[in-house]
Amino acid sequence: MSALLLRFYYSAKKVDDIWAESSRQLVSRGKNSSALLQANSLSLLHLLKRKSSLGLLSSQVDTSNRLLIAYAGLNNNLEQESTPLVKDDLLLFADGLLLNRPLKPDEFRVSTATNIDLFLDWIAQSVRDGLPLKDAAEAALANVKGNINALLLAPKEGKVLALSNHGSLFYHQDDELLLVASERSWLSGYAAQAVQLFGVHEFNLASATATYKLNITQDFTADTRPLPLFPWQDVLQYKIHHLKRCSRCILPETMPYIRFDVAGVCNYCHTYKKRNQAKNPQRLHELVAPYRRNGDYDCIVPFSGGRDSCFGLHLIVNELKLKPITYTYDWGMVTDVGRRNIALMCGALGVENIVVADDIQKKRRNIAMNFAAWLKHPHLGMLNILTAGDKHFFRYVNKVKEDTGISLNLWGVNPLEVTHFKTGFLGIEPDFERQRVYASGKMGQLRYQSKRFYQMLKSPGYFNSSLWDTWSGEYYRSAAKKADYFHIFDYWQWKEEEINSLLAEYNWELATDTPTTWRIGDGTAGIYNYIYYTLAGFTEHDTFRSNQVREGELTREQALRLVEKENAPCHDNIRWYLASIGFDFQTTIQKINTIPRLHEGLY
Repeated sequence: MSALLLRFYYSAKKVDDIWAESSRQLVSRGKNSSALLQANSLSLLHLLKRKSSLGLLSSQVDTSNRLLIAYAGLNNNLEQESTPLVKDDLLLFADGLLLNRPLKPDEFRVSTATNIDLFLDWIAQSVRDGLPLKDAAEAALANVKGNINALLLAPKEGKVLALSNHGSLFYHQDDELLLVASERSWLSGYAAQAVQLFGVHEFNLASATATYKLNITQDFTADTRPLPLFPWQDVLQYKIHHLKRCSRCILPETMPYIRFDVAGVCNYCHTYKKRNQAKNPQRLHELVAPYRRNGDYDCIVPFSGGRDSCFGLHLIVNELKLKPITYTYDWGMVTDVGRRNIALMCGALGVENIVVADDIQKKRRNIAMNFAAWLKHPHLGMLNILTAGDKHFFRYVNKVKEDTGISLNLWGVNPLEVTHFKTGFLGIEPDFERQRVYASGKMGQLRYQSKRFYQMLKSPGYFNSSLWDTWSGEYYRSAAKKADYFHIFDYWQWKEEEINSLLAEYNWELATDTPTTWRIGDGTAGIYNYIYYTLAGFTEHDTFRSNQVREGELTREQALRLVEKENAPCHDNIRWYLASIGFDFQTTIQKINTIPRLHEGLY
């Protein structure tokens, strides 16, 4: 999770280099919330707290202090959850997400409620009831549903407790120095050994003090207002289109580059090569064998919290018997349900989760600029630019591998997600030999970017400060060299019913606005699928279900019944997306509804 960091030393020691390097790495865990506590004695504590990057606090660090606790976190608009929390002479620096508090549909918010305040409430109440501090912390940790990393400072007892239910805390202690960090690599330059911490570990910092003073300086403007409820049905449009469809699959006549033979079968069916037939899991066991590290971490698992990555993580832990570290890239478009399922799975499986958080506010501004440009000159081939910011996901995989010293990474990518229409609308004919969701190769990228550039010229708003972020992300996705990685579903057959059934055993959370389990953690899926359906009469659900029909997993009639429900607007997802980037729901949807349709005049 987002980083927690403790620095405490017992004698004069140069720590400037330690602080400079560690705080630099710490920022990667979150750039939108930070806190710094420093003190020479536990009788007087100085706390700085800001809704901004930790880097802006670095100039106020005094490394002559004997105690430094620094925190960098994700975007959070809820003041009652903004680390550190203070209650009953306890200070809690924490990150994670507790699922113990039920969701309230009438309190729909842009920021995810982490419920970390519950954790401190449990501990404080137990201490008031007479339970020793460590026992109270252990009882609270045992009650957690989800995941949590925390440092609990008790000035009056002269103690700090480090707590984790998924092993994402490490410490080093000698006669002069105590270091605690949420990644082992941060300690490697200063400690020969870093001890991984599960559960609760207590450190004595100083003699107990009867009283203490806490000076707080903060610049934190909280927005606790829920998004208003309104009759979305009056704005969002949805009707069943009576388009000509392939007689074998369900692709419609508005699919780019589609052709039908005399029997009504499309060229996508004629050229399809099955990719989800019976597999050989034993082969993957053999391939990963050289990477096993005798009880240490074996592999990195890119982890979105989506259906397929969650099932893949289950297989990696329970079938492959590997010890993984999950990695999540937060670019500001991970939904509530996505975050909660990440916490659920990592907590349930006891798996460390490294979050690399980008500048979320900047990323959302980039989306807003490109979405505004798209609305001025709507073109279905340019919708992909709205998701360009997430492609740095591929960049940071290599960074995490470098930091952890782990070479193997395992991906849970659904082999049936391959679509052709997103680039097809840009004027690129389908490559039926492509096996992956993402195309690669320099020539392919050159062609793709030239087509995109041509469309950008028609709406100059695309030429904004997001360009480098967009193009560099595409490079890391499609051109950068990848090594030591395997796809789980190249060796395990992907079975939808089996996956959904298994995730239900974990109480995996579903979205409230769609029956599908696909894409529910992706904050962009609702808006782009609404646009595709409104303007072209189909979505990625049609292509996915068509692939299942070709594989023999569904009948054509079953696929048609499914997409009729799945193509309905995901109203909560769309509301969240537009609120996140600062667009008014009603005026934006009304604008989309007036754009000419490809299927007008076809029926």
